[in-house]
Amino acid sequence: MDALHTDLYQLTMAAGYFHRGMASRVATCELFVRRLPRRRRFLVAMGLERVVRYLEELRFTEEQIAYLSALPALADAMTPAFCGYLRDFRFHGDVWAIPEGTAFFANEPVLRVTAPLIEAQLIETFALSAINHATAIASKAARVVLAAGDAGVIEFGTRRAHPEAAIDAARAAYAVGCVGTSNLEAGMRFGIPVLGTAAHMWTMAHPTEQAAFEAYVAVFPSAAILLVDTYDTLVGAARAAAIARDKLKGVRLDSGDLAALSVAVRRILDDAGCASAKIVASGDLNEHRIAELRRAGAPIDLYGVGTDLVTSIDAPALGGVYKLVEIGDVERGAGGERTPIAKFSEGKATLPGAHQVHRFRDRSGKLARDVIALEGEPMSPDAEPLLAPVMARGTRVAPPEGLDAVRLRARAQLAGLPDALLSIDDEPEQGAPFAADVSPRLGALVETVRARVVSGAGQR
Repeated sequence: MDALHTDLYQLTMAAGYFHRGMASRVATCELFVRRLPRRRRFLVAMGLERVVRYLEELRFTEEQIAYLSALPALADAMTPAFCGYLRDFRFHGDVWAIPEGTAFFANEPVLRVTAPLIEAQLIETFALSAINHATAIASKAARVVLAAGDAGVIEFGTRRAHPEAAIDAARAAYAVGCVGTSNLEAGMRFGIPVLGTAAHMWTMAHPTEQAAFEAYVAVFPSAAILLVDTYDTLVGAARAAAIARDKLKGVRLDSGDLAALSVAVRRILDDAGCASAKIVASGDLNEHRIAELRRAGAPIDLYGVGTDLVTSIDAPALGGVYKLVEIGDVERGAGGERTPIAKFSEGKATLPGAHQVHRFRDRSGKLARDVIALEGEPMSPDAEPLLAPVMARGTRVAPPEGLDAVRLRARAQLAGLPDALLSIDDEPEQGAPFAADVSPRLGALVETVRARVVSGAGQR
């Protein structure tokens, strides 16, 4: 059970709503990223499936309720009635979301939740945790894949992340185009191809490099990829070709001048009759280093990328937020007043009302502009709405989407971005980051709500 994978204040607010008679009110909250990290021109939505599974399974156990009752900050509120509410807790809300693998931008809601107020409140932390992390990794991995071009990228970073985070990172990386992962658990859970070789320890555990290679080929005659840089890379490459011959699937380079070494190793392999053997490169790689290697003409077939990818090292924390945008006393569509909500804090203002994002493309199929509009607001027929229904009254509206479908979507989404957004340069040479437009009707609502709250009339 993941009920306590949250912050204390979610429970204090939930208890407050309960005891103040607000539990039956219906809230709409949206999750969005206020601004893109400095080194990102786009984000790739990821983490939705983990959120949906959490909502389906969200329960409070007796042990958890007892723990909460013993907390000084909650003790006054943990009455028998509220404990009973938690004991029977289920998520009953509606969820709309941008599908995983979709490119999106600042201020565009990636997730919209309409649910009883307590339910909408309690899920905030987990939703942010899952989507912020997976989206950050997917967005970084997309840059690495773009840099690699026709070469493949293997996610190699499990040892640099928390064990569960590593699994989510492997899924996110594969979803946006990596060809596989070294993580076995991710392979089993999600059907991701698992790839890898032996480490330097294998070679050093044998009396000689030759003995290590002979032993590896004997054990893995159909999957011999040999790590050749433990002692001398060029000697190791020649030795690998001489020992494995037609069984040699590839060699891995993990240190040194990868551009020069890969050229020399390619020549050694070709001269030895191992032209089909691949060259795998690893060792502190990222999109910039890969781009440099490609510009230098390095004949590298596969890149193993670890630390920089699974930590999104240049933008490790995505600033997604989850904000109340509408509140009412009844469910949407059932009549009654629905009050649009917004905050106007400097640098942290939000848009009132429930929203849809509409995407427009040019004649070539490339992204032209996005428009954030009110839900249900009329839009031209060529507009592509991005948010789709995911859950209704706490139940999925469709079976879980397969990872292959997410991969296809991500590939199409990247192909549909203008070249300027696909650049991996840290800083754009000119121009502001891509930003969604706000529809005139939504812009007018912003001013109406601002006038209401500034005048002192409040949110209702």
